[in-house]
Amino acid sequence: MQTVHLMIKGNVQGVFYRASAKEVAEKLSITGWIKNTINGEVEAMASGDTKAVQEFINWCKKGPSKAIVKEVVVTEKEGVSFNEFSIIR
Repeated sequence: MQTVHLMIKGNVQGVFYRASAKEVAEKLSITGWIKNTINGEVEAMASGDTKAVQEFINWCKKGPSKAIVKEVVVTEKEGVSFNEFSIIR
């Protein structure tokens, strides 16, 4: 089990980033959350099988088709678990 905190930078708001990420996370059986930040970034926590989390991180580096991802900052976290993957508004 791996848990990571992600800060996704670039043109990532208003391009269905959160909704698309939720779909990907659910397909990969990842739990956690995702939200927009006030400074135009997207922040997420993702927890699951190590291989699935790495796939999710790789997807986040591209995002949905209209996103322009410039950087994804990944920080490992310990002792955090979630029941589902949710979008925080």
